[in-house]
Amino acid sequence: MKNNISGKLAELIARILFRLKGYRILETNYITGKGTKAGEIDFIAQKFSTLVFVEVKKRKDIETALYAIKDSQQKRIMRAAENFIAKHKKYASYDVRFDAVLISFPLTIKHIENAFNLDY
Repeated sequence: MKNNISGKLAELIARILFRLKGYRILETNYITGKGTKAGEIDFIAQKFSTLVFVEVKKRKDIETALYAIKDSQQKRIMRAAENFIAKHKKYASYDVRFDAVLISFPLTIKHIENAFNLDY
């Protein structure tokens, strides 16, 4: 399976997983500051008063996927999350969480809640 296709499939699987867990998907592939390294969020989900910014990583195995989320990428995701909240004031009082969904094929999925946080 080509990398781009398998990456898009991994993101679709992750969104389905969140829907099955009762989340509402608010945005997919949210990009802010295009070309400024400000960041991209694979998808943003909401359940009750919690807003979840999700990074999906597809690699040959789950451990490799976990280590693929570097500090610099986490910071870009956090900046993009701050941008999203600033543009959508109704979410300003929501709890915020940064999750990761790690996927390897043929199909292993690991959802990590609070994979990283705003302490930067």
